Amino acid sequence: MFGYRVPAPDEAMLISGGRRGLGGAPFRVVTGHGKFVLPVFRKTRFLTLSMCEAEVTETCVTRQGIALHVRAVIAFKVGNDTESIINAGQRFLSDQDQMSVLTGRIFAGHLRSIIGSMTVEEIVTERQKLAAEVLDTSKVEMAKIGLIVDSLQIQSIDDGEVGYIEAMSAPHKAAIQRQAQIAQAQATQASVEAEQVAARNQAEYARQTAVVKAEYSAEVDRAQAQAAQAGPLAQAHAQQEVLAAQTELAQRQAELRQQQLVAEIVKPAEAEAQRIKLLAIAEAERMKIQAEAAASYDRVALDRMLIDQLPQIVKEAAGGLAGANVNVLNGADGLGEIAAGLVSQGLTILDSVRGNLSGADPDGRRPGEEVKNLLQLQAKKDDKKNDKKNDGPVDLD
Repeated sequence: MFGYRVPAPDEAMLISGGRRGLGGAPFRVVTGHGKFVLPVFRKTRFLTLSMCEAEVTETCVTRQGIALHVRAVIAFKVGNDTESIINAGQRFLSDQDQMSVLTGRIFAGHLRSIIGSMTVEEIVTERQKLAAEVLDTSKVEMAKIGLIVDSLQIQSIDDGEVGYIEAMSAPHKAAIQRQAQIAQAQATQASVEAEQVAARNQAEYARQTAVVKAEYSAEVDRAQAQAAQAGPLAQAHAQQEVLAAQTELAQRQAELRQQQLVAEIVKPAEAEAQRIKLLAIAEAERMKIQAEAAASYDRVALDRMLIDQLPQIVKEAAGGLAGANVNVLNGADGLGEIAAGLVSQGLTILDSVRGNLSGADPDGRRPGEEVKNLLQLQAKKDDKKNDKKNDGPVDLD
């Protein structure tokens, strides 16, 4: 658009010809946006805000009186604030290249001043301290002309042909060379040790390889031997299995034959023996029953015979007393006692006979003989009693 001006991002537009700017400046400052400018009545100029560079090469004398050639580079620019733009515009707008020249001169002066207060050792070993002090001392002057310094780098320090810096560095060089030699020796030793380790590893690898090859060869030989023996071993194993099967078959046949023999001979024989045993047991039981029946019959017959003969036995016993000289005491009671004694003796004889009907006694005597002996014994006892009673009179009250 006609009359509308826009500054670049790294520029400041200065408009003059109208009302004054900030702080009574003869122009207005526009940055970051456009502005309508009346042609003919207004005039616009542009001040760069980009980074600028100034190089300083100066010979400075240290506190020790040693001359040093110092080379430094300064990076600076116009400040972004309006005041800095106004200050820089008033000084460098017509010749902006003068900013680098002036900045170099300013820093050269401060560099000589600060180096004059330091020793060579401090300057060489503390370059950052030197740069910081130069920046601090030049900051106020740079601000007055609207410039700010971003960085100051001391690129080189040289004493020419004096050799002070070189002499100062000699011990360090010797130490460094010594360290380098030690490092070289250590590196050589490490290299030799590494070579020895590599040789040992190679020898160990060769040994392991030989062992593996030998094991592999032995394994191949075993496999070949096993393969060569596989046929005979398989045949022998097959024959062994055939023999085992035949043996098992023979055992089964023997077991089957044994079972057949048991079924054909042993079982019928056992059955026959069991039958004979049962018949014998039955026959013995029958004979026992018959014997018990015969013995019972004999006891019954003998009891009957004894019962039939008991009156005769008592009569005979009483008759034996008829010719005896017996004195009966107590009258009728005495006669009753004698009769009761005869009857009791007869019953005792009967019980003894019954007890001996089952067989002979341990002396081998028969039941009839026992009865006879009992009768004789009883007769003797009666005779003795009669003899004793006949010795005195018989009272028959």
